[in-house]
Amino acid sequence: MEKDLKRLSRLTAILTHLQTRNLITASELAARFDTSTRTIYRDMKALSDAGVPIVTEDGKGYSIMEGYRIPPVMFTEAEANALITAEQLISKNKDTSFIKEYTNAISKIKSVLKGTTKEKTRLLSKRIVFRQNPANEKTSDYLTPVQSALTDFKIIQLNYHSPETNTTTIRRVEPFALYSTRENWLLIARCRLRDDYRTFRLDRINHLSVLEERFEPRQLTLDQYFDICRKKSS
Repeated sequence: MEKDLKRLSRLTAILTHLQTRNLITASELAARFDTSTRTIYRDMKALSDAGVPIVTEDGKGYSIMEGYRIPPVMFTEAEANALITAEQLISKNKDTSFIKEYTNAISKIKSVLKGTTKEKTRLLSKRIVFRQNPANEKTSDYLTPVQSALTDFKIIQLNYHSPETNTTTIRRVEPFALYSTRENWLLIARCRLRDDYRTFRLDRINHLSVLEERFEPRQLTLDQYFDICRKKSS
């Protein structure tokens, strides 16, 4: 059973790979999937027998008949969130042609997302802000679960350390938005302990749990939140 699942996974990956290349040889595929060329020959025959129009060019390699399209790839929610996060980062790039091409590509990807995932990625794209991080330093490991909690409207419980007082408090918060600075990822959330919006640095979170408890989303946009912050500081 495990062997069959491994082969099915490889066949699917080969199909995806073929669609991204004009020609690829059996030896290249064997190296990529850590198998023998004889196994690749069998895989190609299996794909042909299944109705995939594989074109073999002697001495050159394999390709898929022009016009054939593989059914859309199904993305997990975490994978879709990663793509949306990358979209916000790339939008800050200084080369407009790169932004244009990536925008076109991500639009095609969004079109194949399932309805619920599509709605969640649309929400997430409105709740992420980027600033430059030249050193590309990794300072936390909580971004993915926070993204899921934000789009699922789930309460987060976190142990938050304050270096100023050298204390750690347990907070239950309603995740609202994510904010990237040069140094860290920040979570903007409504803190139930303080009954107000607070900003939490992800690298200061010692432990984080996404609870099953849900909260009612508040009618506040990210722009409105920043306007409130500007008025408080003025």
